[in-house]
Amino acid sequence: MKLVVLLAITLTVVYGKPAETHYTDKWDNINVDEILESQRLLRGYVDCLLDKGRCTPDGKTLKETIPDALEFECSKCTEKQKTGADKVIRFLVNKRPEMWNELKVRYDPNSIYEKRYKNELKSLKV
Repeated sequence: MKLVVLLAITLTVVYGKPAETHYTDKWDNINVDEILESQRLLRGYVDCLLDKGRCTPDGKTLKETIPDALEFECSKCTEKQKTGADKVIRFLVNKRPEMWNELKVRYDPNSIYEKRYKNELKSLKV
């Protein structure tokens, strides 16, 4: 699930480098729905995360943050970031499984996080 969090993070939420206890909240008010509703924006973030396209500064920071968020169960995420990550992951799992699978291959090639967050991932499926 935190793989999800990271992927949710993946789409906007957990931008920034770790602070003392949390990632920056600078982007906590980003409209995640707007990104999810726009194939162009969503594809841009996913391509950035997969090294298939250019990254905005936000996308680059997100890409750097994802491994830490996955490893440490999004322990540095703010509540808004966790909520956003859950929303993004739920969307990807249910509506864009091809993107979800591409991200899994890149960030969890040995299914370590998929196994760790198995129950959370099951609860996300519609």
